[in-house]
Amino acid sequence: MSKLSKIKEKLQRDPITKDFTWDELSYLLSALGYIKKEGSGSRVKFFHEITKHPILLHKPHPGNEIKPRALKSIRDELKNIGALK
Repeated sequence: MSKLSKIKEKLQRDPITKDFTWDELSYLLSALGYIKKEGSGSRVKFFHEITKHPILLHKPHPGNEIKPRALKSIRDELKNIGALK
C-alpha cells in the first residue's frame, strides 16, 4: 500500500483519528493537486488550480495534529468534490 493510500485510508476512518498530522494533510492535498499558499500568521490556503477549489486552514500549534472537527470538515469537503472515494 502506498503512502498516499495509507493517508487516504486514515482520513476516512470512523471515528475520526486524533493523530492525523499537518504533514500528512499537506502531503495528501499536494498529491490531490492543491498548491499551498502561506498567509499571515498560521493561516494557510490550499488551492486547486484546475477546479479553483480552496481549502482554508490554520496550522496547528503548538502540536502538529489536526483537530478532529477540522479534519472531519476537510474530509467531507473532499468527498463532496469527488477527491475521495
